[in-house]
Amino acid sequence: MKLLHIDTSILGQNSVSRQLTAVIVARVRALHPQVEVRHLDLGAEPLGHLSAAHLAAGQGATPESPAVVRDLQRGRTALEDFLAADIIVVGAPMYNFSISSQLKAWIDRVCVAGETFRYTEHGPQGLAAGKKVIVASSRGGFYGPQSPAAALDHQESYLRELFGFLGITDVTFVRAEGVNISPAQRQAAISAATAEAAQLAA
Repeated sequence: MKLLHIDTSILGQNSVSRQLTAVIVARVRALHPQVEVRHLDLGAEPLGHLSAAHLAAGQGATPESPAVVRDLQRGRTALEDFLAADIIVVGAPMYNFSISSQLKAWIDRVCVAGETFRYTEHGPQGLAAGKKVIVASSRGGFYGPQSPAAALDHQESYLRELFGFLGITDVTFVRAEGVNISPAQRQAAISAATAEAAQLAA
């Protein structure tokens, strides 16, 4: 079994999502001692955002920049790691009602026609079925289904639909919400999410 552990927060040790991914990965290790874990820290070492040079290389052009060549190789490795993983643990803090740009850059490298999805006469078909995704979601406010701000959730809703588009239907969210409301709420949210993560069946 292979697990891909992805952290995307820019907050380092102050990151709530990083705390949660660590607990989730520890839980999977406890359940599956032989699991192979690959850690990708996109906060510390982000992938480059797609550019005209990336797209041209995808069409067969030879990149002129060594930096683009290196980034293309990192992108290919990210895709291969995703394809090889049985479980993907994603740290996904909410930034401005959506995901971090670091996570979006990774998504742009794994959403590749012919690799993780394809278009057919019956519509798009995901090619990454059979994987399990666990998302460690952290939010400064409250954006759950019953919240007045639910319509502003372009984080969890996006990730659920995105992974579904790739054929992954086993998606679990471990959520710490309202972490910027007050110190007491922050600690309560982290404690509840940590307890939930420690009980996951993976």
